Amino acid sequence: MGKTIAKVQGILFLILTIGGFMDPNFLGMHHTMIHRVVHLLTAGLGLYLGFAGTEDNARKFNLGGGVVYLLLVLLGFLAPGLLASIIGHPGPVTSADLMRDNIVHILLMIIFFIGAMRRPVVATTTAR
Repeated sequence: MGKTIAKVQGILFLILTIGGFMDPNFLGMHHTMIHRVVHLLTAGLGLYLGFAGTEDNARKFNLGGGVVYLLLVLLGFLAPGLLASIIGHPGPVTSADLMRDNIVHILLMIIFFIGAMRRPVVATTTAR
């Protein structure tokens, strides 16, 4: 399941990257150059681990991504100015200004954590 979620995340981040390059306000988000580069790197890592990586490494990618996006969600609501400076967004902002970014970050966080928590069922055999 971790590899499947890594593939899905890779595709989602690729869509976000392409959309962000085509329109900096794609999905109402604030796609700065830093934002797009991070999305592109995440897409590449997700696609690599989803198609060529191990299940364990894909799970670790999902867990790490879930933690990163949990922190982004917290910053988006509690310290929007700090989050805006991290993603390269100019000027003072409020959490309302970053609401669409926050919603997308929440959705991505949930998907990452789903991929991290699902462990494959391993059949065990007993010696006779």
